[in-house]
Amino acid sequence: MNAIERWLKAHLNTAIAQAHRLSGGDICDTMHLTTEDGRQLCVKQHSAAPPDFFPSEATSLEALKDSGTLRVPDVFAAEETFLLMEFIPSAHPAPDYWRRLGEGLAALHSQPAPHFGFTRDNYCGRSLQPNPATQSGHDFFIEHRLLHQGELAQANGHLSAAELKALVSLCQRLPELIPEQPPALIHGDLWGGNIHCDGNGLPVLLDPAAHWGWPEADLAMTRLFGGFDDTFYSHYWLANPKEPGWEERVPLYNLYHLLNHLNLFGSSYYPQVIQIVREFS
Repeated sequence: MNAIERWLKAHLNTAIAQAHRLSGGDICDTMHLTTEDGRQLCVKQHSAAPPDFFPSEATSLEALKDSGTLRVPDVFAAEETFLLMEFIPSAHPAPDYWRRLGEGLAALHSQPAPHFGFTRDNYCGRSLQPNPATQSGHDFFIEHRLLHQGELAQANGHLSAAELKALVSLCQRLPELIPEQPPALIHGDLWGGNIHCDGNGLPVLLDPAAHWGWPEADLAMTRLFGGFDDTFYSHYWLANPKEPGWEERVPLYNLYHLLNHLNLFGSSYYPQVIQIVREFS
């Protein structure tokens, strides 16, 4: 906490009065801080984080905030070992929680982007997520999502050479499996654990790996770990009508996150990865 205490003293002329650990998160320690002057803050810490880890997350949060769609925490500091943000109390979801989330995500995905990629590389979990400017969505998803993670999985001993070759074969088929789509700003890691309910019962986006990508990829990840309420999807599709074949494409989008989880958390994700690769290669 020394670096945080120094920042608070230097920039806000205050100190920590109370600190309480918050639940959730596999990578960072997250704390609720109350300062001596009564501020309520949230801090994420990781003493061994790459130097750009928290600054890149701050860029993601600021991009989502600038979209004017769904609420995200205000960022106060993004240093090498910590991210200091607004603390947002939680409550039970309001009756229109899922409607607002669906409409807000649809509004986010409706905003045009200049190309695929982003203003900088960032992280999905602990994994580097390359975001170079790319004109083709297929090239971007193949090179900087699927093959980036697949080659890492082989290097980590999770995939054999033959299994990586099958992934390459799947990638060669991707333009016939996924239709052309324009890029949009997406959250990038949109599972239930990264959606918070604020003190008014309304949705808040947390822990993004934001970039300019396929909106369908964001929507697909909401289905990876149990799915969201049906009201969310119905209101999303009222604003952004569902394209034919979306259900069949969901596993292809989620293959990126399953490969990432294979690299981060190990072999329990191997069967799902191989099942999708075999189905589509």
